[in-house]
Amino acid sequence: MSVGTYAAREEIIRKAEKAISKADAELTAAIESGDEVKIKDAAQKAFGTHQWADQTINILKGCECGCIYCFAAARAYRFHEKEPGQWTIEILNENQFNKKVSNKACLTMFPSTHNISPNEHLPECEQKIQEILNTGSRILIVLKPWKSVVESICTKFEAYKEQIIFRFTIGSADNATLKFWEPGAPSYDERLEALRYAFEHGFSTSISCEPFLDNNIDQVIADTRAFVSDSIWVGTMNQGRARIKVNGHWTPEVEAKYNELMGWYSEENIRTLYERYKDDSLIRWKESIAKVVGVKSDCATD
Repeated sequence: MSVGTYAAREEIIRKAEKAISKADAELTAAIESGDEVKIKDAAQKAFGTHQWADQTINILKGCECGCIYCFAAARAYRFHEKEPGQWTIEILNENQFNKKVSNKACLTMFPSTHNISPNEHLPECEQKIQEILNTGSRILIVLKPWKSVVESICTKFEAYKEQIIFRFTIGSADNATLKFWEPGAPSYDERLEALRYAFEHGFSTSISCEPFLDNNIDQVIADTRAFVSDSIWVGTMNQGRARIKVNGHWTPEVEAKYNELMGWYSEENIRTLYERYKDDSLIRWKESIAKVVGVKSDCATD
C-alpha cells in the first residue's frame, strides 16, 4: 500500500470513528472492569449482542464471511488488530481460546464476532462449546450456518440439547443480496437446510434478521417460521456507513445499495413492519426497531 493510499485510508478511518457510537467503547470498558453494575448500565445503552446474552465469547480473530458492514471488522481495523483487508483470514486467538469460561453467566453467546465454518478451526470452536456447556450455562450459538457445521454440533452435543439455542442469521431470501453484503457467507438454501436440520433433531432454534437487507423480510419469516421453536429477531443495520468505510468497502456501488437500504429503513416502513408483526408471538424487536416505534426493546430473558 502506498504512503498516499495509506494516509487516505487513515483519514477515512478517523472520520468514520466519529460516527461510531460511544456505546461500544463504554460496554467494552465495563466488561473489562468486571463491575456488574457498570456492565448492566452500558449494555442498556448498547445495540446488539447484549440484548441476547449475559456474556459473549469469541476465539477467532477474523471471519470468512467477510460481511462488508461487520462491526467486529471495523473495531479490529480501528484498533489496528488486523491489517487492512485481512479480516477474512481467521486466526485462533490463543488468549481467548485458553481463557477459563466464567461459570456466572446464565446464557453465553458464542460466537459474536466470527462464524463457525467447516474449516480447520471447527474443532477448537467445538471444544469451546464443550467448555461453556460444562459450566452449566445455556449457550446461544449464533451462526450464518453451514449445514455440515450444524450437523457436527448437533451430533457431538446431543446430550446437551436442553442447554443449546441456535440463532441463525438470515437477512434476506435473495442470494444476490446475501452475496453482495455477506460475500463469504452461506447461501439462503444452505442456511434454511441448517435450520431445518437443527429443528428436526430437537434443538431450540431461532432466527436473527438483523440486519434485514432488503424490503422483503416477510419472505424470510414465512420460510423459516415452521422450523423456529424460539423466536425471530428483526433489526436494522447499525452505524452501517461508518463501519463500511472503515472496512474499506465504500464504493459508488455500495453507496447506492446503502442508500436504497436506508430508504427501506424509513420510519414509515419500520412502523408498517412493526404493525404487521406486533401481535406475532414469534417476532422479537431489536433496539433499532424498538426506538423507532416507541416500545421497550426485547431481551432474551423477557
